[in-house]
Amino acid sequence: MPSTFSACVERRVFDALAAELVRETDNCLDQGADVLLSVPGHPAATTPFIGAGRGDELVFSAETTPEEVREFCFGSPGAAFGFVSYTYGMLLRGVTSAKPLDFPLGHLRKYAATAGYDEATGTVTMSGEARAMDGLRKRLARIERNPPDADWPLPLSAGPQEGPELSLPRKEYEAGVRETLARIRAGDVYQLNLSTRFRVKRPELDPAGFFLNLWSRRPAPFYAWFASGTRRVVSTSPERFLRVRGKEVLSQPIKGTLRLEDGENAQGLAARLTGSAKEDAELSMIVDLIRNDISAHCEVGSVRVAAHKSVFQVDRLLQMYSDVSGVLRTDRDCLDLFFEAFPGGSVTGCPKASAMAVIDQLEPHSRGVYCGSMLLVRGERDMDSSVAIRTAVCDMQTGILEFWAGSGIVVDSDPASEYQETMAKADKFLTPEAP
Repeated sequence: MPSTFSACVERRVFDALAAELVRETDNCLDQGADVLLSVPGHPAATTPFIGAGRGDELVFSAETTPEEVREFCFGSPGAAFGFVSYTYGMLLRGVTSAKPLDFPLGHLRKYAATAGYDEATGTVTMSGEARAMDGLRKRLARIERNPPDADWPLPLSAGPQEGPELSLPRKEYEAGVRETLARIRAGDVYQLNLSTRFRVKRPELDPAGFFLNLWSRRPAPFYAWFASGTRRVVSTSPERFLRVRGKEVLSQPIKGTLRLEDGENAQGLAARLTGSAKEDAELSMIVDLIRNDISAHCEVGSVRVAAHKSVFQVDRLLQMYSDVSGVLRTDRDCLDLFFEAFPGGSVTGCPKASAMAVIDQLEPHSRGVYCGSMLLVRGERDMDSSVAIRTAVCDMQTGILEFWAGSGIVVDSDPASEYQETMAKADKFLTPEAP
């Protein structure tokens, strides 16, 4: 019998519950939980979520249709959480690839019990099957009686420190940028996101500890932990793809990045970012693409752009973004919107399908979950999703950790600068011990 439960607790108690369940996931797939954490007050902050006790699952193949995803999400009660890969987005856009991929094209899960945290009221709300709910409530009560120390969650665990193998090392990456510039001048695309994959063997790596330490040191709006077979997805994205609340639609594309060095004035660097014609062009092109992507499922004349070229700080980086909003048509649901716009234009370039085809030619690796989306669907008009950048995948069986980073290329891009920007974005995983 489904039931619900609400209580006022400190945020750190909710986070400690999430951490405890994440730790258990590494020990037993039938225990633990999938988790979405977020930073209060951030422009792209989302509602933290815990999904505990495994229920139905939908593992995507090339034959999985958006209609099947809709039936999974809306055909039974409860929230659905998981990922949709960039590679599935290629299929949606009619872009084929011969590259092998041994990872699901998407994976969504429902749960015996879920918990969410309302930052405004300090309330945790649980729902689900009575037995699973009872287990979560007892855990929460125990943690509340013995709250974690102020320096929670954990001391730093091992992460990649040296020797990652790059699919596009510096020389090859800069050559890829030059080829992209040639494609832009030829008229094939007018912006393109080029990425490289980092691969490192770390059999001693504790994925759960890695995730929790990154969260404690470098939090961001969309921190997701998801178990898929022997893999653990560790997503630390700062970027919202699409949110639907009732009729309100919001996308917050990021374009424009500068690294904030020690002692540097953030305000001055932000002015340099917003004053850059190149960064302006990057963001404006993608904002226009997102406007087009959501317009088909929004009320005519409702799509707006606000806070254009706003700046926030995350991962020792300054990032520029805009708010693109609209009003969802009464005859459409959140997944209509999601699949029309997927994958996000900030990780493809534009025109979208042409850019994706060129990306597949220039990148020797498959992106998989990277540049896809971590997706939480609570109802037909209740969804939030990230652009899955700053994302890693840990294989528990092989000890291989993979992560990716890239940059947006426009006609006045400099190959050396684009490589440096890519490395700055990978820094979170390359030097997880850094403050």
